[in-house]
Amino acid sequence: MERAVSFYSGGCRLSGDLYLPDNRSAEERRPGVVLCCGYTGVKDLYLNDMARRLSAGGIVALTFDYKGWGQSEGPRLRLAPYGRVEDTQAALSFLSEQPEVDANRLGLYGISYGGSTAVFTAAIDRRVRAVVSVTGVGNGERWLRGVRRPWEYRELMERAYRDRVRQAITGEGEMVDRGYVLMMDPQSAEISARARASRPSASNEVPLEMAHETIGFNPEWVVDRISPRAVLFITSDRDELVLPEESEAMFARAGEPKKLVVLRGYGHYEVFTPPALDEVMAETLGWYRKYLAFG
Repeated sequence: MERAVSFYSGGCRLSGDLYLPDNRSAEERRPGVVLCCGYTGVKDLYLNDMARRLSAGGIVALTFDYKGWGQSEGPRLRLAPYGRVEDTQAALSFLSEQPEVDANRLGLYGISYGGSTAVFTAAIDRRVRAVVSVTGVGNGERWLRGVRRPWEYRELMERAYRDRVRQAITGEGEMVDRGYVLMMDPQSAEISARARASRPSASNEVPLEMAHETIGFNPEWVVDRISPRAVLFITSDRDELVLPEESEAMFARAGEPKKLVVLRGYGHYEVFTPPALDEVMAETLGWYRKYLAFG
């Protein structure tokens, strides 16, 4: 069962979808999990299948578009990483009030940059009992630097600094091709373009401010605050867009209970589709069954 929903964050109406298990009884309350999408803040790119798998496994799942993305209200196309944390907390509040959900068994799940959002939110919001980060970013500066040659990173930062000053003085910023900020390896670029081709809401042009906003958001600074609640990190040894070191660094700083899963042979976007997704969801459902107490 799926239904369109909406809720509010920072005064903006956000668009979401709620996925309900088919085999639940009318009186039974289930664990609830909020799913966080990646750098492009649109829920319909990859999260649909993941949410359906969670609901088939007995979890009430909620996906949503961040402020200014997809069908949600707000300033268009901004990364606003701390605003995404605010949106995720609002999603938790909305989900906790659904009659099908046990508010004492809430979890978070995030893919790519959404893994970063999920980790940061779990660190500051004690309502989250278990979190799963799939190919998340732990340190924005290390990530942007790690996928570039030194002079490419320097040029990006110099241009982003000029844009930040321009924004402060004039109120206007520069728009750039998405690939200029989110620099992709060839495989990731090909798969991403194919997935985004039929979704006009997944913009190919983004504000340059995404670069300087990225370097100021570092979930590894707070990941240790999740403990004694549970955190699972999933990455892949062939991910050349978000290097495995990002998940490894967060895992090293996290407290118990924690787990790191390294998939073998998959690139970044391959992790979000079968057969890699089958492995991801098996680990994810096992984690939630253990720490959200259902089955």
